[in-house]
Amino acid sequence: MSTAELIRQKVEELPAGQPFTPASFLSIAARSTVDKTLTRMVLAGLLTKASRGVFVRPQMSRFGALPLEPFEVAVAKAHGAPVQVHGAEAARRFGLSTQVPVRPVFYTTGRSRTFTVGKTEVRLQHISPRKLVAPGTKVGLAISALWYLGKEQVNNEVFEAIHSKLTEQEWKELKLTAPQMPSWMADAMHRYEKKRSNG
Repeated sequence: MSTAELIRQKVEELPAGQPFTPASFLSIAARSTVDKTLTRMVLAGLLTKASRGVFVRPQMSRFGALPLEPFEVAVAKAHGAPVQVHGAEAARRFGLSTQVPVRPVFYTTGRSRTFTVGKTEVRLQHISPRKLVAPGTKVGLAISALWYLGKEQVNNEVFEAIHSKLTEQEWKELKLTAPQMPSWMADAMHRYEKKRSNG
């Protein structure tokens, strides 16, 4: 089997709709060979370019290719660095804010960059690793929202709203991250827990 055929085989084993970069295949062939093979697959209609340097096997429905999630492309763009939803969007998902970001923004511990997915401009924004806990989970989403709201806004009502949208297991996992929280956040969660236990 030729190198190009090996690359094509590996691509076809990837889930449809999951973005990937040429770096995924550098154990098989040199970058120039990988790029050439992927470009040929795009021209043949087997792949689409999700963004510069990011490819995807289209996930099809009876209406055509399903649109890509900017978050999934951001994960591919981050090259292994963790990625989390921006605090403003996280707060909105928990019903703690009505602010809708003008463009999708995601946190990462990698470098900041801007790219496009289709016609949508997407931003990867570098933040401190201490602010990015449990990326890609509801627990991480809650922490992102808490950091965004800040010391002055985080109170019992905020934790109640978050608690209502987490499973009991997720809530336990959130409490386990307390040692990684700043003191003001951990104290606010402790006050909420104390109020709950007192009825």
